[in-house]
Amino acid sequence: MKANVGAGFRALLEEKLRGPSDRNIPGEQTYHFQPVLTESEARAYAPLTLAFLGDAVYELAIRTMLVQRGDMRPNELNRRSSLLAKAHAQSDAMAVIEPMLDETEADIYRRGRNAKSHTMAKNATVVDYRRATGFETLIGYLYLSGKQERMLELIRTAVRANGQ
Repeated sequence: MKANVGAGFRALLEEKLRGPSDRNIPGEQTYHFQPVLTESEARAYAPLTLAFLGDAVYELAIRTMLVQRGDMRPNELNRRSSLLAKAHAQSDAMAVIEPMLDETEADIYRRGRNAKSHTMAKNATVVDYRRATGFETLIGYLYLSGKQERMLELIRTAVRANGQ
C-alpha cells in the first residue's frame, strides 16, 4: 500500500505544481508550498517521515514568528530559535499542548513518540527526544493534511509555554 500512496502522492504533487506561470516565461512553473494529501494519505506515512517534515515546518514557523516580532540581530534570532527548537523545549511544549489534542492528533503524537529512531539529539534525555519526535510528527501530519490553522494554534501555544 505504501508504494501506491507514494505514487499517488507524486502524481498529485506533479499535478499541483503544474499551472500557469506568474511571469509568462516559457517552461516556467509556479510552485506552491501547500499540503496536497488527505488525512488518510498523511497518516499512511511513517512517523519518522512526518517528523522529518515537521521539524522543518516547525523551524520555519518559529523563525517567521521571531522575524515578525521586529528587527533583531541575526545572532539573537538564531539564539531564540535554537532555544525553541531544541528537544527539551519541544518536550516541555508537548506537555502543555497534549491535553488540547483530539483523538486523531493524540494517536499521531503517540506514533511519533514511540517510533524507533537510531539517533538522539545532543544534550537531550531519551524521554525529551521521544516527546520532541512525537511533537514533530504531529506538526508534519497537520501540515500535510492541510490543517495549518490548527498547526499554528499548537505552535503558538508551544512558543508561549516556553516563555517566548
